[in-house]
Amino acid sequence: MSKTAQEVWTNCLSFIKDNVPETGYRTWFEPIKPVKLSGEILTIQVPSHFFYEFLEEHYIKIIRVALIKELGEGAKLVYDIRLENTYGSNSPQITTRPSSDRNPLKEQKTVCFPETKKELKNPFVIPGLQKVKIESQLNPNYNFTSFVEGDSNRLARSAGMAVANKPGGTSFNPLLIYGGVGLGKTHLAHAIGVDIKDKYPDKTVLYISSEKFTQQFIDSIKSNTRNDFIHFYQMIDVLIIDDVQFLSGKKGTQDVFFHIFNHLHQNGKQVILTSDKAPVDMQDIEVRLLSRFKWGLSAELQRPDYETRISILQNKLYRDGVEMPNEIIEYIAKNITSNVRELEGVIISMIAQASFNRKEYTLDLARQIVDKFVKNTKKELSVDYIQKVVSKYFDIDVATLQSKTRKRHIVQARQLAMFFAKRLTKNSLASIGSQIGSRDHATVLHACKVVDNLSETDKQFRVYVEELTKKLTF
Repeated sequence: MSKTAQEVWTNCLSFIKDNVPETGYRTWFEPIKPVKLSGEILTIQVPSHFFYEFLEEHYIKIIRVALIKELGEGAKLVYDIRLENTYGSNSPQITTRPSSDRNPLKEQKTVCFPETKKELKNPFVIPGLQKVKIESQLNPNYNFTSFVEGDSNRLARSAGMAVANKPGGTSFNPLLIYGGVGLGKTHLAHAIGVDIKDKYPDKTVLYISSEKFTQQFIDSIKSNTRNDFIHFYQMIDVLIIDDVQFLSGKKGTQDVFFHIFNHLHQNGKQVILTSDKAPVDMQDIEVRLLSRFKWGLSAELQRPDYETRISILQNKLYRDGVEMPNEIIEYIAKNITSNVRELEGVIISMIAQASFNRKEYTLDLARQIVDKFVKNTKKELSVDYIQKVVSKYFDIDVATLQSKTRKRHIVQARQLAMFFAKRLTKNSLASIGSQIGSRDHATVLHACKVVDNLSETDKQFRVYVEELTKKLTF
């Protein structure tokens, strides 16, 4: 009785499973589907061209031995490579490629497999990532030594060090570091990656911003290489994604990240995320993705207290080889309380002013620079705050602003709230619409166009814009 393709491949898998690591088996063999068997030729379907290349470069020897056991000396392998269809058709494109191993038995007898492996090309172009030996994109200056510990960040720093000591092997997976602007989220994320690379040089570590990740995904859709994009990220041992809140409203990117996250987590790989808000406060992120963010540890970075601010300033001065009187350090620490970035900015300005103008470090110079920083620091605005200001200006409540009423003055107030939310916050259009009465991104875009047009043609409306601008920005 003749065998079927499924039977042959099942028997091959039994042999392969005993001879490759479990992670490699689950990643590279479980997704394969047997298609047909024609005599001694077995055709298998793989999900992408990158997948096919990886099998040929790394696993052809074991596949070859398994096929010979099942089909004899003349066994041959053919790949059906599934291409991603970006035009909405239900019928995927398939291209057929024979294995480079045309005569397995003959080659088995006469050719020894070299121990060295060829380097695969990346499935898509990433600046700085041209080979499978992936550049981590980490900044070595952002390390644990230069990250000053205090009460405001002790939990996050300790969790980060635990992850660096045993990536993927702690309960802190994923590790989500969240907090306001300039508090050290990116620094700490880099520090974890740098420490892992030092302790585990063979591990593949990659740092990437969520915006770049999104752009790469969009490019993969355009170039018909979505599966290659997925398989590339599934090879990472430690994935660090910065500013994950920017995935808000991007359903396609969230979906692909969901599958990448699942694969990495299930295979004991480490995921590190940063965000400007806790998972519970994230808008327009799918529930299934948020639930995974909560699997590990969410560690908050808070504003540094006075003692920590002193330590940060002293550490910065020490690293720069600069001596500064204690009274100046104390003055800066007392008056710059918002974030680490501004503290270091004042020090940089002090050093620049003193060297360029040949001045000494004095308290008067510190006062001048601190005053400028405090004056130029813009108030961080939220969509909620903007809605409250606009509602108060038009003498209505926020619920009315968000309602579905089509009364002209309410509609205009709602459109102005959307306009200022887009202009003064980093929220996506989808996130703004969701927070202002569950509207979609198209409604927000339309509102912004209406406000622009009315500002040019309606004198009274222009007054609304000017007065609200003053209330929100001064």
